[in-house]
Amino acid sequence: MTKLDAAALPALAGSVPVPTYDRSRVRAGIVHLGVGAFHRSHQALYVDRLLEQGAAQEWGICGVGVLPSDRAMAEAMAAQDCLYTLVVKHADGTFEPRVVGSIVEYLLAPDDPEAVVEKLAAPETRIVSLTVTEGGYNFSAVTGEFDADDPDVISDLQPGAALRTTFGLVTEALVRRRERGVGPFTVVSCDNIQHNGDVARRSFAAFARLRDPALGEWVAAEVPFPNSMVDRITPATTDDDRAEVARRFGIEDRWPVVCEPFVQWVLEDRFALGRPPLEDAGVQIVEDVEPYERMKLRLLNSGHQALAYLGSLMGYRLVHEAAQDPLFQRLLLDYMVEEATPTLLPVPGIDLDAYRHELLERFANPAVRDTLARLAFDGSERLPKWLLPVVRDNLAAGGEVRRSAAVVAGWARYSEGVDDEGRPLDINDRRKDRLAASARRQREDPLAFLADRELFGDLVDDERFTAPYLATLASLHERGARATLEDLVGTAAH
Repeated sequence: MTKLDAAALPALAGSVPVPTYDRSRVRAGIVHLGVGAFHRSHQALYVDRLLEQGAAQEWGICGVGVLPSDRAMAEAMAAQDCLYTLVVKHADGTFEPRVVGSIVEYLLAPDDPEAVVEKLAAPETRIVSLTVTEGGYNFSAVTGEFDADDPDVISDLQPGAALRTTFGLVTEALVRRRERGVGPFTVVSCDNIQHNGDVARRSFAAFARLRDPALGEWVAAEVPFPNSMVDRITPATTDDDRAEVARRFGIEDRWPVVCEPFVQWVLEDRFALGRPPLEDAGVQIVEDVEPYERMKLRLLNSGHQALAYLGSLMGYRLVHEAAQDPLFQRLLLDYMVEEATPTLLPVPGIDLDAYRHELLERFANPAVRDTLARLAFDGSERLPKWLLPVVRDNLAAGGEVRRSAAVVAGWARYSEGVDDEGRPLDINDRRKDRLAASARRQREDPLAFLADRELFGDLVDDERFTAPYLATLASLHERGARATLEDLVGTAAH
């Protein structure tokens, strides 16, 4: 068994692909906030590809953990010289390993926020990228307003505060760069939010405006925030994954990453201080990312929401198990064809019919072993940003919303905390208590869950949505998820 670190690379080189470039010569031109499984299966991989091509030596990555919960990642990174094993799991059972070396430094903000600010402020830092989750931008999905009452935001606005938030760290670094005559870096959001760059601009400018109105206007006008679309199904690493990496490849890795074969990154070409030649690593560089991100969020991510809640109620716990059920295959395809696709923009170079069927194959990949609990995580941040825009567009156009209403009803029933057999569901959501309280009332007041206007806006007032929602919720309560889905797909138009 070989413990993964820089010294082990020569010994590993004969059995698994390892970095062939000299990592000691790689300089961090990118600072990434929120280093989790997805960043390491996606953006870090693209940079690693470039480094293997002999390019981008000034575009290595410095990872930053912003939350106290990032300490475990910091310890793994320190122990392994920021190296990790990426394992691509193919549907036929083939495992494709690779040691990735593009992250060359890691800082933990709770331990030393000043070091993070100075790293961000350094002239060598030209891109700051983010995977801070859909909820990390601190805005309402309904109103779009920045939450100025968040305790950490309030703390970060105090003079001399030990900075806690992404907003505080990035804004302070931008202030220092401006004072020192260094141009602003480009901020690249890699989170699953439509118009993620625009959302990031709005949130960071709103924070900066609270600190100084003129600073907020400067951030909005001068700091580039390109939009991007990112895609790769990457489940959370488990102890079984660690054991499998050890057994199959002889590598002792504290935090390997497993993922599906598919990977995509579509990125707008708006950078202030240059960028790596990402197109040479397979990134699609485009003028307008909106058609691609709308396609992905409304087909893949919203499809995941259907699997998460209704699948969990039926007793499934793994994504591929639900996705292989013909009921779900029919539901997902009907939703994608009848409800999501009519709301999409023309997507250059994409065959939508092939894309939809490829999604079903990706969801059903048994090797990935993704969990429905991961898909259901923080539904109050995800579903309003992914599925509800489909609903609103269809209502505006007189389109179909029955399946979307069924997914929302599934979330409402799921939030009661037990599946159809009475087994407990582990609900992990920042609004868990509020959701549970609404869900407990809905057997007496069936619209109690939907009446949360912070999440659903005025949908509770529209009978075109509430009628199918109430019908599905009643059926879920009386007959369970399987019988409900059988009726739903049995009457679907084709």
